[in-house]
Amino acid sequence: MSSREDLAGFIDAALAGQAAGREQAFATIERSSGRVVGSTRYLNIEPAHRRLEIGYTWLAPAWQKTAINSDAKLLMLDHAFGELGANRVEFKTDARNEPSRNALLGIGATFEGIFRRHMIVQQGQLRDSAYFSIIVDEWPSVRKHLALRVERLSG
Repeated sequence: MSSREDLAGFIDAALAGQAAGREQAFATIERSSGRVVGSTRYLNIEPAHRRLEIGYTWLAPAWQKTAINSDAKLLMLDHAFGELGANRVEFKTDARNEPSRNALLGIGATFEGIFRRHMIVQQGQLRDSAYFSIIVDEWPSVRKHLALRVERLSG
């Protein structure tokens, strides 16, 4: 986000999606200070198919490449698989966004492929989206890996 207006629009969209029952927005809070340092959401929630997506994640630059995003994903995935009974959690990112793709692999998500010309984004540009997922059968192993990652990064 490059301006207060961008951030306000982002928050408004998250709250509208939440009010409509399509999304659930979360603030990412640094435990030691109580400071809001980012945000993420459940979206594309499909109760009938017991799946959802985690996305619209952003973190302030000072907290990128720290344990905070992995810790947030661990909490969200625990809730999705444990409390919501999800069979599948999806993630997607711009196919050109290598840091995001690497972060998803780092938390243990499986790369599934590229949806070509999947979305129209800023200024009408076409975006290819890289899809990743974690399924319930993989969750115990992925959870163990992710918990160790959080511990290592918290260091």
